[in-house]
Amino acid sequence: MLSRRLGRMGPAVSAIGLGAMGMSDFYGHADEAESTATIHAALEAGVTLIDTGDFYGMGHNEMLIGDALKGSKRDKAILSVKYGAQRGPDGAFLGFASDPASTKTAIAYTLKRLRVDYIDIYRPARVSPTVPIEDTIGAIADLVKAGYVRHIGLSEAGPENIRRAHKVHPIVDLQIEYSIMTRSVEDKILPVLRELGIGMTAYGVLSRGLISEGALGGQSMGGFRSHSPRFQGDNLSQNLTLVQALKAIADEKGCTVAQLAIAWVAQRGDDIVPLVGARRQERLAEALVALDITLSPQELGRIDAAVPVGAVAGMRYAPEQMAMLDSER
Repeated sequence: MLSRRLGRMGPAVSAIGLGAMGMSDFYGHADEAESTATIHAALEAGVTLIDTGDFYGMGHNEMLIGDALKGSKRDKAILSVKYGAQRGPDGAFLGFASDPASTKTAIAYTLKRLRVDYIDIYRPARVSPTVPIEDTIGAIADLVKAGYVRHIGLSEAGPENIRRAHKVHPIVDLQIEYSIMTRSVEDKILPVLRELGIGMTAYGVLSRGLISEGALGGQSMGGFRSHSPRFQGDNLSQNLTLVQALKAIADEKGCTVAQLAIAWVAQRGDDIVPLVGARRQERLAEALVALDITLSPQELGRIDAAVPVGAVAGMRYAPEQMAMLDSER
């Protein structure tokens, strides 16, 4: 397994990470035994970075990972945890809590659910519109000093708050959506990350399953995707036309369209680590092959021509969720 360092001061992690969210939430039922087997298969393949959030399944995801890491497996994993999203008993999102007291309370429960003594990378899931980023990062910095956290990350933060956070404590990575179909990060955010020596963990590299053979084959796109603008009506039809163009390139390359998409993100820079949301061992195996794929300048040009920047139809989240993204302001 190839490795990459998250930023100038961050940990060395596998060149691809496992996003565990779908094992507990947002994409319908997931088999726990298969999820656990997938986590074990990832570790055995040398995947070290495992990403979760304390609000995925209202703690279920952390407990699942905690069970999977029992024994000596904890030492093989770099745990990245997001926190702050508040949810009701019905699963509805109620806002964000990233003030110092909430931050320290959240990690106390996370440590218990994961059954670990520390978190490798801890990050607020969103930038709060009411709590100064300095207060949030300062609280996590206290947790670093106390030994409960090793490194601090951000999620969906914009350039100004990235700079402000980094002044309080070194930030090792920004987690943000990045794919062939979502490239707004390239304009202002990625240059700031590279200026400051901050890495990126890229989620949504398959545009939530849109860039896949299954989507082209008419596979049902339920769960979160049933509310996503990119999966609605004419938007979906237009977007699948783009995916079909990518598939033509993938077919010539002898890979799946998903592998092409993962390889594209991985090749955008050694400071970028793609996260794949594999819920089954077969999907994990497919994703790992992408690390062996090299795209030539000509092939990269063909991909750009097949999916020009801005060609995708629909926003990446529903409007009310987009309004919560500091990265989009």
